[in-house]
Amino acid sequence: MTSIPEKRVFSSRLLSFLIFISMFFILISSSLLFRIGDNSLVPKSIYNLIVVNSVANEPKSISCKEKCPIKPVASCDPNQAILKVFMYDLPPDFHFGLLGWTGKQNQIWPNVGNFSEIPKYPGGLNLQHSIEYWLTLDLLSSITQNVPRSCSSILVDNSSQADIIFVPFFSSLSYNRHSKIQGNEQNSTNDILQERLVEYLKGRDEWKRFGGKDHLIMAHHPNSMLIARWKLGSAMFVLADFGRYSNEIANVDKDVIAPYKHVVRTIDAKKSPSFEERPTLVYFQGAIYRKDGGVIRQELYYLMKDEKDVHFTFGSAIGGGVRTASTGMSSSKFCLNIAGDTPSSNRLFDAIVSHCVPVIISDEIELPFEDILDYSKFSIFVPASEACKKGYLLKLLRGVKKEKWTEMWENLKQIAPHFEYEYPSKPGDAVDMIWKAVSRKISSLHYKTHRKNRYNRSQKFLNAR
Repeated sequence: MTSIPEKRVFSSRLLSFLIFISMFFILISSSLLFRIGDNSLVPKSIYNLIVVNSVANEPKSISCKEKCPIKPVASCDPNQAILKVFMYDLPPDFHFGLLGWTGKQNQIWPNVGNFSEIPKYPGGLNLQHSIEYWLTLDLLSSITQNVPRSCSSILVDNSSQADIIFVPFFSSLSYNRHSKIQGNEQNSTNDILQERLVEYLKGRDEWKRFGGKDHLIMAHHPNSMLIARWKLGSAMFVLADFGRYSNEIANVDKDVIAPYKHVVRTIDAKKSPSFEERPTLVYFQGAIYRKDGGVIRQELYYLMKDEKDVHFTFGSAIGGGVRTASTGMSSSKFCLNIAGDTPSSNRLFDAIVSHCVPVIISDEIELPFEDILDYSKFSIFVPASEACKKGYLLKLLRGVKKEKWTEMWENLKQIAPHFEYEYPSKPGDAVDMIWKAVSRKISSLHYKTHRKNRYNRSQKFLNAR
């Protein structure tokens, strides 16, 4: 007679247990749904599809064949911008048209909110001077909905409200691709564009207001803007160095030095080879016979070429040269950055992202962001006169203890992201760092301008009705 109640009790307990389990899973599911709605959980790498981070000679391309709409992500607060930028709506001939882009009728800019519509920049060594491309994309994205980016700069419609006037001329690309005279042409496309640019700017009220001093012009390739630089020298230039400029046209007081876009692959900081995993002491691969200050390369080559733990050879970017350099740098403790035809080269930035301690032998070099970065914490500077003394350089580098090298290696891993160009930009990357450098220059410019015009401005204010 007791078996029936026992069955009922069992059934009741089983039912209660099932109800409890069901409620538990409902609560867990609700919690997960809530968290998925939180943007902070979206992986930061979700937009890395279009970051041009070349492994060999070509940038990565967009993976999807159809349109790739950007997923909704909270945009940055425009009030966080430290730099308000007015950009001229120059015809596509000056910028994305040089990449073969053609928009619809009267369309000046590509839709940067749709990854598949963004023109690709040419690969190989063209990439090293692609700063113009990244800065322009970043500005366009500042007024494009749902593009997550750093908030250093933002476009404004009114030039009188701007801190800087941006000139979107892809001058390095123009030189690299269009500096040769074609067929029966009298002048190259590059020369024609420069002349048109000078005429355009000289006629603008924005230029006349401060004589062009608040204009930002990108001329990163040392041979870009050869004609226009003399006529637009009052503007702020974004340059690789001052090697082919007179001090009157370009100098550290008014211009910004920007890093080259590295062409070797970036090493993951967590997987970077350590001291013991880098068997080569010193690495250099590139052009050896150079003119001007680059003669030192030849001298060092004959001093070091036969050393067993030194890789010092000729090399170029073609025929797998970039891939070879990437492997070589990542297996070396020190990478030489020696002056060539100009004081700088992208070799320094290839070394940085390879976490190979740079040895800088270039007396006239200017370095990006040096006002806030202490390069001596992750690089070694050697005067050219000392480096050329027999045995001096190798004795110096062999004398660096493992602990000191490891300290510099750790610092390299920390600062390497400052030299990455990517779209959309991220806080602390190369694009973000350049805008902040421009902002620091602009602050000084405004101070000098206001100080010079203090009496005129005062009279205008008092006479205003």
